[in-house]
Amino acid sequence: MKKNFFSKILQNWIRKILRNPKYRWLGIIAGLFYFLNPIDIIPDAIPLLGWIDDGIIVSFVVAEVSQILLEQIQNRRKNSSQQPETTSVDSIPVNHVIDVEAIAVK
Repeated sequence: MKKNFFSKILQNWIRKILRNPKYRWLGIIAGLFYFLNPIDIIPDAIPLLGWIDDGIIVSFVVAEVSQILLEQIQNRRKNSSQQPETTSVDSIPVNHVIDVEAIAVK
């Protein structure tokens, strides 16, 4: 029970820190450094166990980078939806253009 309690506190603390963009990038760089560094907590010579720590670090880096990319995409969509679209010729907002169909008279 205590182990689960302390792990939840640790997980919440890490999530809170990683919401700060500066620390998020620091964590990504540290994760990449750890993955590329030949010295591991669990050596890769131990089958399966040696790869688990690398897998955890890689999954963390991929998750954080994908989260950053998703947030940037959402911000761009939000910013583009707030600005009116303009035509390329006369910079009149598209929502102010009146569409008229011409009918040929014989």
